[in-house]
Amino acid sequence: MTPPAASAPVPQAAGGGEDGLIKDTTTRDFVRDVLEESKKQPVIVDFWAPWCGPCKQLTPVLEKVVRAFKGKVKLVKMNIDDHPQVAGQLGIQSIPAVFAFDKGQGIDGFMGALPESQVTAFVEKLAGGAANPDLTEALAAADAALVEGDAAGAAQIYSQILGVEPDNLHALAGLARCAIETGELEQAKALLDQVPADKQTDRAVVAARAALDLAEQAADLGPIHELEQRLVENPADHQARFDLAVALNAKGQREEATDQLLDIFKRDRNWNEDGARKQLVQFFEAWGPMDEATIAGRRKLSSLLFR
Repeated sequence: MTPPAASAPVPQAAGGGEDGLIKDTTTRDFVRDVLEESKKQPVIVDFWAPWCGPCKQLTPVLEKVVRAFKGKVKLVKMNIDDHPQVAGQLGIQSIPAVFAFDKGQGIDGFMGALPESQVTAFVEKLAGGAANPDLTEALAAADAALVEGDAAGAAQIYSQILGVEPDNLHALAGLARCAIETGELEQAKALLDQVPADKQTDRAVVAARAALDLAEQAADLGPIHELEQRLVENPADHQARFDLAVALNAKGQREEATDQLLDIFKRDRNWNEDGARKQLVQFFEAWGPMDEATIAGRRKLSSLLFR
């Protein structure tokens, strides 16, 4: 466990993850970070040092695999150069060395840089099962189906995702969006009511709530042709133009809806306490920041705001 005489490049210390699944520890904090924490879920300890080449190969693999298990296990890393006492007590003679703790006790481990498949098998045994599948592609497929107008197909995928991860907010919000698209507003509301209070600011949830608000507004409006006729008779009827924008959005005519609100904004910025701009911002929230209509609409709005 003695470092080589020749100096080697020192990698940046691998810090903890924002998700709380990975962290560095010290001799002082080992009991809290490992033994006490392992009473909640298994904890893997990675003993490493800056001069250790195989450590540089293993640590990223450990981090990747642990994150795939999404909280079923945690990873704690200990630099034995800075904190040699625990490694010495455990009789570690070479690194990388990996030890697993559960219920306050060391239960398993391995030495050396194993390939990802073997690391995964080690963690599966510790966690009592395989990791949840990567749902990124499934979510992307559901989102694409919804954009293409296939609400039923999107809803099926979102439901399958929730079967695997019941607390997946992206899928829950997506399912609510599907209900909105099919006119089932009460169902959409019930789905969004399931979102915990501390998760209400999630981007997907905010977008779904904005879409629900817009759908409820549109449900109270008359036929589009009647609103258009009112504007023919009086182009300065801002309320009719505002209602027309909401109705057009409900029909998926986003560019046209944007232009109607921008027309109000150009004619009278202060109408209805800046109502046209505020409604346009709600459109952007419902459509999402990367939607083409959002990007184009923001560009047009900015040209009016700062000219």
